[in-house]
Amino acid sequence: MKLNTLRRHFRESSKNLGRNGWMTFASVSAVTVTLLLVGVFLVIMMNLNSMATSLEKDVRISVLTDLTSTKEQQDALKAEIQKIPEVSEVTFSSKEQELEEMINSFGEDGKVFALYEQSNPLRDVFVVRTKKPQDIMKVAEQVEKMEYVYNVNYGKGKVEKIFSSVGISRNIGIGLIIGLLFTAMFLISNTIKITIFARQREIEIMKLVGATNAFIRWPFFLEGLFLGILGSIIPIGIILGFYNFLFDLIQPQLSGTFLELLPFNPFAFQVTGLLLLIGAFIGVWGSLMSVRKFLKV
Repeated sequence: MKLNTLRRHFRESSKNLGRNGWMTFASVSAVTVTLLLVGVFLVIMMNLNSMATSLEKDVRISVLTDLTSTKEQQDALKAEIQKIPEVSEVTFSSKEQELEEMINSFGEDGKVFALYEQSNPLRDVFVVRTKKPQDIMKVAEQVEKMEYVYNVNYGKGKVEKIFSSVGISRNIGIGLIIGLLFTAMFLISNTIKITIFARQREIEIMKLVGATNAFIRWPFFLEGLFLGILGSIIPIGIILGFYNFLFDLIQPQLSGTFLELLPFNPFAFQVTGLLLLIGAFIGVWGSLMSVRKFLKV
């Protein structure tokens, strides 16, 4: 396409947005309302997904060794565990470290366990992490059958429920966002269709004098693009402003837990990019779908 033709399309699309002021306002409003809903669910889902991923990564297997096992036997056990393809890391924790960790976890009340420092009843432990959190159960079953293993703990029963709940919440969130996007596309398509219907005669004349379908589509393509981008600006401002306020308000209380909110930067840029992209896409799609039927003259 020639540069002069492209300039002409930009000029025409800009003029048309101004000429059809009320319809432009209606279209931008439709994009704004729907993208505000999509944006809110997107922010919630991104944070829930981050929290779920953090929770999944925190799941680990504690392999308690036999009290009678020697250092050489424990080294052999570690090497055998590391051979499992799904295992990413195996860390040794002595019974002294385990006791110290237990004392620290109880805070002031943990001092009562200091009595066991002279005669430590705990066992040496191998902490096993997997490449994928979902491999925890499979790896635990294999480790349990190994020699010099007294017991294997990974929160059996609870872990399965966590993975199931996380999976269901993710699927529901994705379904809601997809549903909202289709609703947005339908509403915007209908709104833009009303705008284009008022210019049906203009399209017919252009067709009759020999204008190609591509030549007619370009101004509408650009109009849809502008409408989508304009309609996404307000939701971006509202969502990021509220998120920044919420982050400053509640993040200090959540710090150090798996419930931490995503940091404002780069989260703000990700949300801005996604909403601009979604707004531009549904604006262009709505315009092109609406103008298609009027090109059949």
